[in-house]
Formats: sequence, C-alpha cells, structure tokens
Amino acid sequence: MKTRRQFFRLAGTGILAAGVTSAYGSRAFQTAEEEVKDLFSLGMAGYTFREFTVEKTIEMMNRIGIVNLSVKDFHMPYNSTREQINSVISKFRSGGINVYAVGVVYMKTEKEVDQAFEYAKMAGVKMIVGAPEYALLPYVEKKIKSSDIRLAIHNHGPDNPLYPNSTDIWNNIWDKDKRMGICIDIGHTTRDGKDPVFDILRYGSRIFDVHIKDVDGSTKEGKTLEIGRGIIDIPAVIAALRKIQFSGMCSLEFEKDMKDPLPGICESIGYFKGVMKCR
Repeated sequence: MKTRRQFFRLAGTGILAAGVTSAYGSRAFQTAEEEVKDLFSLGMAGYTFREFTVEKTIEMMNRIGIVNLSVKDFHMPYNSTREQINSVISKFRSGGINVYAVGVVYMKTEKEVDQAFEYAKMAGVKMIVGAPEYALLPYVEKKIKSSDIRLAIHNHGPDNPLYPNSTDIWNNIWDKDKRMGICIDIGHTTRDGKDPVFDILRYGSRIFDVHIKDVDGSTKEGKTLEIGRGIIDIPAVIAALRKIQFSGMCSLEFEKDMKDPLPGICESIGYFKGVMKCR
C-alpha cells in the first residue's frame, strides 16, 4: 500500500508527474496539465457534524469548499413535518449546500421503511443511504419501485452483523431492483479485513455512494485517521473509482476529534484532492 510518506516522496521526485504503471495495466497518474475531470464529486457525510448545528455545519462546509451533503437525522429528525424539513433544506440551500441524500437511515419495521421513503421524498432527494433489516428488503424493493428513490445500503464492518461488507450487501441485493445498491464505506471495509479496491471493482455496477476515510488497522480495533495517515491505499481507491466510471459522491465521514474536526477534515479533503490531481 502507498503510505502518506511514500506519496509525497513520489510527488517530490517527480515520479508521479512522470506517470507510473498501475495494477490495472495502464498509467495510473498523469501530469496536472493532462488532468481530466472526474465523473465523481466530493461531499460530506452528515455524521461528521454530529456535534454541530445546521448553521455551524454550513459554515464549516463553506470553509472547506465542499457543497454536497448527505444529511443526518440530528439535523433533520425523521418525524419532522414537511414545513420543518423545508426549513432545514432551505437553510442548507441558502448556505450554498446541496443535500444530495439522507442517511444513514436504519429501518427495523415496514412502518420505518414507509417513514424513510416519505422523509426522503419530502427532502427532495433521490437517494437514501440506509440499512434496512434483511427481512425487509422485499418490502423496500416495492417502495423503490413506487417512489423511484434509490437505496444505497451502508456497510458497517465488524461493529455490526447487519451488512458488515459489500459482499454481504451484494449477496442480498443482486437479484433485486437495480436501484438498490451499495454505499461502500472504505474504512469499515478495511476494518472488516476486506480490500476496498477489490470491492469497488467487483461491485461497481451497484455502488451508488462512497464514504471515504482512513484507518490505522485492518481489524475491529482500527481507528479513524486523517486521510493519508492510515493504511488505505487512496491512490488505488481513486484509480478503481475511475475504472468503474463512478459518477456519484465520495463523501468524507470523519470520525476523529468530532468536537473539533475541522483541521482533520481540511487535511483529509486536501490529501484526497491532491491524489485526484495525479494520474
């Protein structure tokens, strides 16, 4: 895996600018002059801002220059009225923030499935990042067909037996409506002992959303770090996303220093953007 130190050493010696051969048989990196716009965009997963108000969340996102947000329920409760949801969405919109999804939403009953899809509809989004109970998937499929709202099922690694990894998600959705897919969390994938690059390439046709982060270990005990300081091969992740022509969001879910996350957010976004500029 490429470490943060190796990345900057390569950049400093000009190897990245000259181009290197990737694991996929072609030059993984090109010079900035040859830069091609990626199909995917950067965003923020709302859980990052668990300790902050809507207003402070907008302020921090404006400071880092990220405009896309998957909003969490602590900013917009599931039992909100249409007027309350409109108020929250309007605040984000006025602050220059695009709410592109809601979630992660957990669904344990059919009533909670109904609530989740109505919630997304009132918010005006076309995707739920969620984790319905396995037995509810046929019912969820019906809601997807009737609403045309996609579901991206989020993997939670070794912390939760419900959808620990992308393979488990795939095994439960491969024969269902194509609007039911995966939100791959590359940190939890790594902590589950899996390779996020392999999973991105293998399940690319059903990956709708990506939660980006870095971790310091490939076990349950692995902790979140600033992107570039951990063990995840970020250049290989980006190369894989390009290979599958991913056109969704790569949203940072920063779970370190959650009462003061801005320095770590800036470092993580800066590193990820820096790698994106190399081909």
